[in-house]
Amino acid sequence: MMIDYIVQFTQLPKNSIISTVQLLNEDCTIPFISRYRKEATGNLDEVQIGNIVKYKEQFETLEKRKTAILKALEEQDVLTEDLKQKIENTQDTTTLEDIYLPFKKKRKTKAETARKNGLEPLAKIIMSQNANNIESIALKYVKGDVTSIEDALEGARHIIAEWINERTDIRNNLRNELKRHAQISTKVIKSKSTDEKAQKFRDYFDWSESLSRIPSHRLLAILRAESEGFIRVKIEVDAVRVLERIENRIIKSQNACADQIELAISDAYKRLLFPSLSNEALSNTKEKADESAITVFAKNLKQLLLGSPIGEKRVLAIDPGFRSGCKIVCLDAQGALKHNENIYPHAPKNDSIGAIKKISSLVEAYKIEAIAIGNGTASRETEALIRKIQFKNEIQVFVVSEAGASIYSASTIAREEFPDYDVTVRGSVSIGRRLQDPLAELVKIDAKSIGVGQYQHDVDQTKLQKQLDTVVENCVNAVGVNVNSASKPLLSYVSGIGPKLAENIFEYRTKHGVFKSRKDIMKVPRLGGKAFEQAAAFLRIKEAKNPLDDSAVHPESYAIVKQMAKDEGVSLQELIGNKTVLQKIDLKKYVSNHVGLLTLEDIIKELEKPGLDIRETAKVFSFNQNIKTITDLHEGQLLPGIVNNITNFGCFVDVGIKESGLIHVSNLSDSFVKDVNEHVSLHQQIIVKVLEVDVARKRIQLKLHK
Repeated sequence: MMIDYIVQFTQLPKNSIISTVQLLNEDCTIPFISRYRKEATGNLDEVQIGNIVKYKEQFETLEKRKTAILKALEEQDVLTEDLKQKIENTQDTTTLEDIYLPFKKKRKTKAETARKNGLEPLAKIIMSQNANNIESIALKYVKGDVTSIEDALEGARHIIAEWINERTDIRNNLRNELKRHAQISTKVIKSKSTDEKAQKFRDYFDWSESLSRIPSHRLLAILRAESEGFIRVKIEVDAVRVLERIENRIIKSQNACADQIELAISDAYKRLLFPSLSNEALSNTKEKADESAITVFAKNLKQLLLGSPIGEKRVLAIDPGFRSGCKIVCLDAQGALKHNENIYPHAPKNDSIGAIKKISSLVEAYKIEAIAIGNGTASRETEALIRKIQFKNEIQVFVVSEAGASIYSASTIAREEFPDYDVTVRGSVSIGRRLQDPLAELVKIDAKSIGVGQYQHDVDQTKLQKQLDTVVENCVNAVGVNVNSASKPLLSYVSGIGPKLAENIFEYRTKHGVFKSRKDIMKVPRLGGKAFEQAAAFLRIKEAKNPLDDSAVHPESYAIVKQMAKDEGVSLQELIGNKTVLQKIDLKKYVSNHVGLLTLEDIIKELEKPGLDIRETAKVFSFNQNIKTITDLHEGQLLPGIVNNITNFGCFVDVGIKESGLIHVSNLSDSFVKDVNEHVSLHQQIIVKVLEVDVARKRIQLKLHK
């Protein structure tokens, strides 16, 4: 059943799903399966395997809920064979809950009170629609807490309303109506209309559109405005049309019973059906909006993590500032802190001459190869200062995103790394290390604090965290990790490792020194065969005796590579990187029950360029030095910029001032834009044209200049 369920949603080959599920049940990770078990999965990529994981978990949750419901029905002694079969055959949670609804233990309801007052027989008589003088029949039920005929009829209607609410066909009919025709509308709360914080939501002070067509970013903005108390949100459909449809399904007579049923239908709709199902419709739309926002965030995060590193170069990093000065740190090629101090080139001290002398001497003393400047307060002024300096050697100057650096500097990880330094030093180190290797540094920060995405704090946080963790894991394993220099956070994302084993690796390395080979990794306490199988190929050993230890070739395939070298009459060292020899190898000779052509082709690719970093090298970029504030912008200007965020409705671009400009999707291309990521990528250097500048609202409209 599980396999058919997954096929239904993914449309992937059944055999591929069966093999993947088996590997997942054996505690294999997505990066390991997608890279080293291609024959088993039929060459599924990490996204396809991720979808199998998603629907596998969804199926398991559904089955767990079925078990709980069946148990509850058994305890109530109402479980029939027909009901059991209906539950077991159900493929979605909504239908399952609808089946269970009539049997669900309810809090004290109007219908429950009416039953206790003995009015259920009266409700059944009304629903039969055969009685003509219903009031005289109702008189027989006037006793105890039921003090009048109207009391009796009202109680019966409450029971009927509950029956109507529990009818699956009626619920599905209203669901369909909401899905196709529901409108979402908003109204400002008058007392909040002048509130300064409410102004960013003023587009939604009086708004209405189709619930099924509302873009994810707009729905999330509206719901945030509602949660902050600035607007009221309503979901509406044509109630007259819905009520007519329900009446046509139930009312089959023209007598007094029909009048009572009509009243009960109206009550059921207003009190039970519409509140419940309109909330469900909004919740479903919110869920889709969450998925869309999480997908955007995940794409942005992947691009950010796989951002261009400058590599192992000595870096001087500056966290710029005015009054408090600029914090400077010098890092060696491996990111170790060698020196730190403050300079005060800007107001109020304005000691630019002293700052220039100090930077020049530090660049000389620590043989600095690149300078990283944080993009926060005083960034442009600091960059201008640095570009005035005549260095003896060519020094590359980069402006680096500070997003999340303050979160890192106050974190437990930062305190462990730099217990003797304050947050300003730690923040500067983070800026420098981001230039050296963005991935290695950014994994130390909660992804939600990195500053990419849209409305990330308004979406389902559990789903968001899970998706972001998957992205980080996939990026780390796609690049590979130097086991002898990686931090604990970086190691923890390696396939099969996790936080505890990462700590054990770190402690073993500290105590025993660097790992000389991949085999040495197995000496780490509690790192067993399974963890080694999952992790080994993603952990690299620089300058190892066996050159394969610094490659993506899995240790389980070492014997094949050695056999290839032997068959070609060369040493292992001579084979690696030798394209001429590698391209001559007849791979079919090495196919076996355990290794297929897909794996062998991957091995050859890796041997051609062993340990190749999939990321591009960082490039120097300069903003227009004449643009300092938003007032320097005017319509028609062409400016260099860097994409600093991507959303469903466009992308934001840093043009070197405090405010980022927006390229709306309509201004990304002259043709229809299906996916913003097909036109721009995060941190891409582009040229933009200024379309409009709203200084009062601090909004800049841009167009991508081809």
